[in-house]
Amino acid sequence: MPDFTVYYFVKWLHLVALAMGGGSAMVVLVLTGFEASREDLRGMTSLLWKRTTAWAFRLAVVAGICLLVLRMRDGDHPFDAVYLHWKMVLVVLLLACSEMSGKSLLKSRYGLPMLALLFFLATTFVSVNHDAFGTRRRAEPSGGGQFTGAVQQGSN
Repeated sequence: MPDFTVYYFVKWLHLVALAMGGGSAMVVLVLTGFEASREDLRGMTSLLWKRTTAWAFRLAVVAGICLLVLRMRDGDHPFDAVYLHWKMVLVVLLLACSEMSGKSLLKSRYGLPMLALLFFLATTFVSVNHDAFGTRRRAEPSGGGQFTGAVQQGSN
């Protein structure tokens, strides 16, 4: 019988949220072409971005934070991996662009949604190729500087 834990469920939820966010970002950007030519579709891409893409990216960030907490709770050191530092910067930029993209699409400006898609693609590139970034080595604790609890008496 498989051993499913909360970690695997949250990891799956993270994957699904990322797939939905990235896929809906692509669809919304394709629909911007139709919105420009038809007056009855004006504002549709902004609404779709706010209701699908932004929420999917928010859910993915929350699931990612939960994954980090679960790994640290199990005694793992996820921040030793160098790629995670790059990924976290890209995720913050992705989330910032995603949050501002709804209003930008309403004004028929497409730069922020395209930047959000670019940061999504960069984040997935860093995640998939995490082995190329390596890891930091932890400093091994030495016995010389540790407190042992014994009190030494002076020779007076």
